[in-house]
Amino acid sequence: MGQGHSDEHVARNVSTEQLSHELSLRFANKCFTPLEITHFKDIFRSLADEQDGIQYWKEKTLCRFLVIPDALGPGPLIYQMATYLGAFPFPSLAPSILTIGAMVKVIVIMTERYGTVLKRGRADRNKLLFRSLAVFDRRMSSAYERPSQDLLGSVRDEKLEKVDTSDAVLEDARSQAAGHEPHSALGFAVDRPANDADEEEDDDELALAALESLDAIEVFKHDQRADTKIHHAQIPVDNFRRLLMLLLVIAPLDSQESLSRHAERLTADRVDSLGQVADSILWTFTPEQSAGISYQSFNKIIPASLPYMFDGLNPLFEHFLFSKNIDLSKRKRSSATAQMNSPAIPQIPDAPLEPLLPRTGDILNLDILSQISFFIKGTNLFRRLRPLYLGADAGFSLGSIEQKVFNWRAPSILLVSGTRLPSTPNGTRERSFAETLPPKRFPNGESGNNSHGKVIFGAYIDVPWKHTYKEAIGGLEMLLFQLSPLHEVFGASTVSKEYLTFTKTGVGFGCPPPRSEKVSGLSSHIALGPVSLMLDSSLEFGVFTHDSTGGGSFHPSASRKTDWQDRFEIENLEIWGCGGDDEAERQRAAWAFEEREAEARRSVKLGKDIEADRALLEMAGLVGGHGNSGGSMG
Repeated sequence: MGQGHSDEHVARNVSTEQLSHELSLRFANKCFTPLEITHFKDIFRSLADEQDGIQYWKEKTLCRFLVIPDALGPGPLIYQMATYLGAFPFPSLAPSILTIGAMVKVIVIMTERYGTVLKRGRADRNKLLFRSLAVFDRRMSSAYERPSQDLLGSVRDEKLEKVDTSDAVLEDARSQAAGHEPHSALGFAVDRPANDADEEEDDDELALAALESLDAIEVFKHDQRADTKIHHAQIPVDNFRRLLMLLLVIAPLDSQESLSRHAERLTADRVDSLGQVADSILWTFTPEQSAGISYQSFNKIIPASLPYMFDGLNPLFEHFLFSKNIDLSKRKRSSATAQMNSPAIPQIPDAPLEPLLPRTGDILNLDILSQISFFIKGTNLFRRLRPLYLGADAGFSLGSIEQKVFNWRAPSILLVSGTRLPSTPNGTRERSFAETLPPKRFPNGESGNNSHGKVIFGAYIDVPWKHTYKEAIGGLEMLLFQLSPLHEVFGASTVSKEYLTFTKTGVGFGCPPPRSEKVSGLSSHIALGPVSLMLDSSLEFGVFTHDSTGGGSFHPSASRKTDWQDRFEIENLEIWGCGGDDEAERQRAAWAFEEREAEARRSVKLGKDIEADRALLEMAGLVGGHGNSGGSMG
């Protein structure tokens, strides 16, 4: 009876490997063009190691090909992710050998090309990435801890017995076998089946869609029952911090652009700056309360505040589909003679890429820009921003904002930084500001790793700026956000539409427009919305309010169910326009038109009959009597 059970177990393992291999073939057929397959095969074979007839990639090979920066140290983590994804959709087969079949699945998942095969799996990629990063043990094991040699030996002996040698698409590639890793297991030493039969089953939509396409749901469910449940898994904090720093670097990457161009900029100061931004994001996951990042917080925060965080992985792994060894521009040799007889054409070097940011501000730099691209699509940011208003250059006044920003006919981003004010105002200016606000009911926000009280808030404005009188402006694409000391994004709500106000009392986001006249019995304090940012009329002070009950123009935090209010002294204020040359040209045209109109008014000369000329100008609405409707003919 025991022998029968063992035979059944072996047969089941063989079937999972065969299904995994079949999925690789389907991915290769449906998700890549024949030319991309040719490029991929050339890259894989030219760099692969071979053992027992199996071609595979080591950690060193993968990291060297992707040009993973050593200064950030995420190489082992990227390799851990790849060996997990290579075993898809069977977690129990991880860590897998990075054979050509396994790498097909890694590339398809990392580049999100699986939509052509898995019709209902697109929204589940984050769960799969979490699994590839997490450890399934009470010990928060790091990807940088090496497993014992005894364990490596047992994994090697067990897995090498499971090789499938057939291949219909990728020609002489060996088997999709979940397997031994010649170099290291990288964090999977603790990824052992827990067999928690009494726990609820954790269905993975992406994997279910894959197995549904192969008519193999039952095999998958058995494999899932043997896998440790996702709610017992956590991503070690140190691992996640390293990954965040890498994701910040690769955020602006293009599919055919080498990461080396960005890695060259990783000076010691840049690494420190990346670490500070990564810490702001990391503290959103409240690591002080846990040794790692749980799936619950991961699944809650990523969609709300970091929806595009993993987008940089797409172009990074697209590099597998462009081989430098294959030159598509080669001409047939028959035309070589004609070319020799023709005069040589000088080679024009490739034009340097336009800078990601035309200039850095006192707040906005490349790292902050990458952080913003985690929740605003990078295609709208990189090489698309224009500095409209920089307080340090133009002066801190509402008039300067009006002059610099009002003619920009495209979306814009406001950034404000400052230092929290003490609970008891110091000096006349702070007391005057405090008197304009309602009494403070909430404590200061969390400080994270920042002990100096520094804060950075911002807003994405989806409409052109203008003066607001009775009604606010803005639409449902408006965003309010905090970048430091924690990262948080507050989306627009439909409960109220008081998104942006620009009045003589200041700039408000989520605040009701000020009343034009004082009403007896009502407070004269500035009205603050439940989730709002307000900058005073002198642009000296600001206040950010978060009421967890919501009910205003912006949704409350998805992760923090607490109330807080940060009152701060403004140190820097910047507004950046989102757009290209066309938007900038329209702004210049509007400025030129206004200048011509102003010049026309200044150049009007009066005749001898001054009273008659003045009456004529008033009728035209050029001087005096602006409230009148003007004259009428006839």
